[in-house]
Amino acid sequence: MHIAIWQIIVLTLLAGWMIIDQLTLAIIGNYPLLVGLVTGIIMGDYKTGLAVGGTLQLMVLGVGTYGGASVPDFMTGSIIGTAFAVASGKGLSFAIGLAVPVGLLMVQLDVLARFTNTFFQHRVDKKIDEMDVKGVQRNILYGAIPWSFSRAIPVLIMLTLGNSIIKVILKDMPKWLTNGLSVAGGVLPVVGIAILLRYLPTKQFVTYLIVGFVLAAYIKVPMLGVALVGLAIAIAYYKNMEKLNEKNVVETGNNVDTKSNEVDDDDEEYED
Repeated sequence: MHIAIWQIIVLTLLAGWMIIDQLTLAIIGNYPLLVGLVTGIIMGDYKTGLAVGGTLQLMVLGVGTYGGASVPDFMTGSIIGTAFAVASGKGLSFAIGLAVPVGLLMVQLDVLARFTNTFFQHRVDKKIDEMDVKGVQRNILYGAIPWSFSRAIPVLIMLTLGNSIIKVILKDMPKWLTNGLSVAGGVLPVVGIAILLRYLPTKQFVTYLIVGFVLAAYIKVPMLGVALVGLAIAIAYYKNMEKLNEKNVVETGNNVDTKSNEVDDDDEEYED
């Protein structure tokens, strides 16, 4: 199994650039399908790239990193899976079997990268106090660097040393480290969601929040089902508000006409 040096370099740059893309343009960085396609083109077999990326895309439908949640990174898994599948010629099953543990490994590194960003966020706070606008901009950009490295360096190591390194890392990683990262990964989404709820009109729509929580936590409705229920409620609410606004407009118009008639009557009495 051989991967050319130029392919390793380009795929490493692709892995690092994905984070920048996710934070800015969001062209391909959030989609395993597109990442797999680009990797397949680089490796000279776009069909395998599409097959690997499309399969992994199905695994992330409805999954997002909202509120600081760390989820399996199947974008990086798509790079590794496609690269090794094309280089070895072992096909889709081999690629998916390799991509899944890579995605799970990236969860741990994603948490570490997010923690690293807090250093730059504190520097941003300091620059704000100093009214240093350019310093704020620089440190925000600096924060993306370790996050990009959390993808680029593992991809470089895996492509250079081979797929066995992935299993070794997962097997020999200290339990205290994986447990700690798991706890941190579980806390971050809760904190993030709490922050989001603080800035949303939660008090006004708390009944809908309770309905969604019951559906997901107790009835075990899949996220797609919860989303469809939320969509139905949103449509019903929108239509009710539309009718209420139309009613208010009609009533306002009637009140204006009534006041106008009263003014005309007063004018006629005055003329008499």
